[in-house]
Formats: sequence, structure tokens, C-alpha cells
Amino acid sequence: MPYQLVYTAERVAYRNLVNDRRPPQSATYRNPYREWIGAQIRADAFGYVAPGWPERAAEFAYRDAAVSHVKNGTYGEMWVAAMLAAALCCDDLSTVLEAGLAEIPARSRLAEAVRDTIAISSRRRTWEEAWDELMIRYGHYHGVHTINNAVLVVLGLLYGEMDLGKTICIAVMGGFDTDCNGATAGSIAGAMLGAKRLPARWVAPLSDRVTSIVAGYYDNRISDLARRTLAVARQVCLV
Repeated sequence: MPYQLVYTAERVAYRNLVNDRRPPQSATYRNPYREWIGAQIRADAFGYVAPGWPERAAEFAYRDAAVSHVKNGTYGEMWVAAMLAAALCCDDLSTVLEAGLAEIPARSRLAEAVRDTIAISSRRRTWEEAWDELMIRYGHYHGVHTINNAVLVVLGLLYGEMDLGKTICIAVMGGFDTDCNGATAGSIAGAMLGAKRLPARWVAPLSDRVTSIVAGYYDNRISDLARRTLAVARQVCLV
């Protein structure tokens, strides 16, 4: 991946690796971004390849996050990966959220924020009302920190009512790191729904195509990536 096309914690880690600073030092040496959202948004594939096995997904995510992040930055990736692993086998949101919480330290700031979001959402009629209360507690974090953005992912899931478009839109309208939050919330909801239940308005415009900055993998078919991911999942689940 080109150095100039990775940012914040990942760029620092890239620089540290080139200078022979191996994990975990690659994540800690002169890295003020080490609790930001970069690791959390790398979580999806680790959940996809461990369906029904949140512990394994979280382990993969931890090993990946340790290259560039620490503490809540690492927990964010573990949390999302575990939720996705559960989401592929379960259509109950409460169970999926609990699966994610079970894989991170219960006394971490991220776990506290997720639990607060669930509690506040249970007594607020609209996501906007919940957002107002949550921003008093978590609005002080940097716009691309893991914790405040995780709050918005949970809001999207809770108020999205298993409607993919509504889930994505709430996660995006909450602000902060909008592209990442919409993708993460949509990924979890989409995994719970399954491909056959995804609305055509969200799928058809993609024309089964996704581009990448990874050398040699610029132009890909989504269906091919799904088949390759399934092949890895079968290997993982046979271990």
C-alpha cells in the first residue's frame, strides 16, 4: 500500500516498521493517533472469516491492531470483529452487541461507552435525543477517535431497526468519521440480514465491483471477494 495513502496511526506504524520498530513498538513510538479509529475500520474481514466464532475473530483483530494501535484503539477492532462473527450466525441485535462486549475489557472506556449508548437508547425515543445526551459525555473526543465513533455505530444499529439504509444513514448523520461509521454499522446489519435480504437500491449501483489501492488488486468483483472470504472461513473453522 502506498505510504502517502495511509494516514494517522497507520502512517506512523508504516514509518516505524520501515525503521525496524516491530510491534508493539510500531504502535507506540511517536504515535499520538494510537487510539483513533484506524484499527476499528480494519475489523470486517476478521469477523467474516470466523462466522460464529467471536473469540477467534477478536484474536485476529488484536494481532492486526497491535501493529498500529493500543488500548481502546485495539479494543475497537476486536469489538467490531467479534460482533461481525456473531452477526453471521445470529439475527438478534442484543446478542450481537453482547458478543462484541464479551471480547474487550469490561472496564475499558470503550465498553463503558457502548453500555452507556445501549442504556440511553432504551429511554430515548429518537436517535437525536440519545445523541444529544451521549455527546455531553463523549463529544469531547477527537473526531476520529475510536470511542465517540463507536457510540454512533451503536446508535445506527439500535435505531436502524434492521433496515440497512436507515442503519447506515443514522450512523452517518451522527457525524464524526462518517464514512467509517456508515460502513461499520452497515456491515454488521448486512451480515445479520444476509445477502438475499439486502435492498437492491443499496446493492445494484455497485455493479458487483470495488476498487482498492492495494497493489495488484485494484479492480475486484465483490462476488469474487465473497467467495475468497468464504474459502478462508472454511479453513479457519476447520482448525
